[in-house]
Amino acid sequence: MGRGRVELKRIENKINRQVTFSKRRSGLVKKAREISVLCDAEVALIIFSTKGKLSHYSSDPCMERILERYERHSYSERQLAASDLESNDNWTLQHAKLKARIEVLQRNQRHFMGEDMEGLSLKELQNLEHQLESALKHIRSRMNRLMNESISELQKRDKALQEQNNVLAKKIKEREKAVEQQQKQGPDDSSVLLTQHPLLPLNIIGGSRSEGVDYGGSLNQPRPNNALLPWMLRPLNE
Repeated sequence: MGRGRVELKRIENKINRQVTFSKRRSGLVKKAREISVLCDAEVALIIFSTKGKLSHYSSDPCMERILERYERHSYSERQLAASDLESNDNWTLQHAKLKARIEVLQRNQRHFMGEDMEGLSLKELQNLEHQLESALKHIRSRMNRLMNESISELQKRDKALQEQNNVLAKKIKEREKAVEQQQKQGPDDSSVLLTQHPLLPLNIIGGSRSEGVDYGGSLNQPRPNNALLPWMLRPLNE
């Protein structure tokens, strides 16, 4: 059968307690040596017996060097812990201040809205009225400035549109004047046609079949289609 679990408590028997101390001390020193060799760790072991007898082990030949390193590390940890504690105290203080400030601001906001005013004295009400009047002055001043800027901007736009309108109106007048001059100086349609086609008959240009134009340029004179050539009018006995 396996060995049962040993309850961890003080051994009352003095002899058994001394024997267990010797065995466990040897095992503890052995484990410390093994971990220092296997893991390349710096190990320092200090044991005081019940009678005050010192037993120690050090992986370094100089135990003091390891103890000095331990002191420096412990001091740094204590300083860091003190700094964290002070920082936590500061954060706690800042939280309390901010919470009180928020409560004051919320109360002032309710007062500005006309709420929760039963506990205010006459002087506090007068101060509140003065603050509201001052705020209204700033609001009106800002509103008037914005309105003036908006009016000035609209006036600039109106001026620019008027200038564009004047330019367009001037261009329209110039265009109408040019068209009138062109109509006065330009020839009529018939003269243009005759100038372009002086030798073509009128029926080709656009007249009727029975009407034509002679080579002298007269218009609207009938010309028979059965006209004979000059050599056909000579006598046959000639």
